[in-house]
Amino acid sequence: MNIVIISDSFKGAVTSREAHIAIAAGVRRALPHSKITEIPVADGGEGTVDAMLAAAGGDFTHATVCGVFPGEQVEASFGFIDSHTAVVEMAACAGLPLAEGRKDTTATTTFGVGELIRAAVDAGATHVVVGAGGSATTDLGCGAASALGVSFLNTDGEEFVPVGGTLKDVAAIDTSRAEGFLAGVSITVMSDIDNPLVGPTGAAHVFGPQKGADRATVDALDAGLTQVAETIHRDLGLEIANVPGAGAAGGLAGGLMAFCGAEIRPGIDVVLDAVNFPSVIADADLVITGEGQIDGQSLAGKVPVGVARWSLRHRNGELPVVVLAGSVGADVDRVYAEGVTAVFPIGRTPGRLEDAIARTRENLEAAAQNVVRLIALAAQPRDQRP
Repeated sequence: MNIVIISDSFKGAVTSREAHIAIAAGVRRALPHSKITEIPVADGGEGTVDAMLAAAGGDFTHATVCGVFPGEQVEASFGFIDSHTAVVEMAACAGLPLAEGRKDTTATTTFGVGELIRAAVDAGATHVVVGAGGSATTDLGCGAASALGVSFLNTDGEEFVPVGGTLKDVAAIDTSRAEGFLAGVSITVMSDIDNPLVGPTGAAHVFGPQKGADRATVDALDAGLTQVAETIHRDLGLEIANVPGAGAAGGLAGGLMAFCGAEIRPGIDVVLDAVNFPSVIADADLVITGEGQIDGQSLAGKVPVGVARWSLRHRNGELPVVVLAGSVGADVDRVYAEGVTAVFPIGRTPGRLEDAIARTRENLEAAAQNVVRLIALAAQPRDQRP
């Protein structure tokens, strides 16, 4: 059998790579001579560059850029998956771990992200993929845009680089310099969330608290995001406040869309594009995917549903797609219409959550073994079955 493994991480338990190792071990226990193709998963957060280059091939490079706070410098990696396509990870210079012990999302910046994009373009990239996840920022990507040449002006006509706490001071926006620099360059933002920019499910209210914002600060950030969104609408003619996914990475996704013409896409779709997934599954017999929790919310862009959708589209529903999950939640039946063949919880015995987490690897291996045994037997002609 030809089996494709493409699993998300089981958060708090195993990484995507560790999940692949366990699933592959289970497959080999059932079918020692099966062909296994593993596709590392990137969702836009920390590790995106590593995963994308592992999945699609390519080379690493480095640049010294602004860190999570203005005035700081960090050495950040990015990569090329071909001569014209670069992958940039915002977490490399504006990630939450870089602000550990001093979280203040009113003062953090995405300026370094813009510098990474600029470095990629200077190195020949005409398409830049930006992983938008794990941020310490809520600056609507204004820092990144500033590094690319966008001008933000206050009421006195003075140019400045906005951070979360000074979004309220943005009175006018001029993108002409950035348009010149980015002529002929396309930007894709990877995100696995569909939150809008503002409001109760927006960047400030949902993600601000984990970045150090109290209730009053969350309200102030949301007001600042709203004001800049209104200025974008007035000066650039774009409405981004309620675009699904615009709230990713403190509004970086929405900002890059407004200031640089970026496209926001689910991270899994970007990965599947990069590895030419239709060719990978052209002669596959089974796809095994997984995540820690699968439910109706997984339709919003999670890995298993993204994989199933592509498999359904390119193999017309005749390729089995099996999801191994740490837990199965409400409305899970909705995923079957998206191309998922079956969902299996991996837990083998009742028990405490901490015990289930500790046994994730062995449970994944056992579940994969049983799934493959079943499907391999079902694929055999009746007169050849043991």
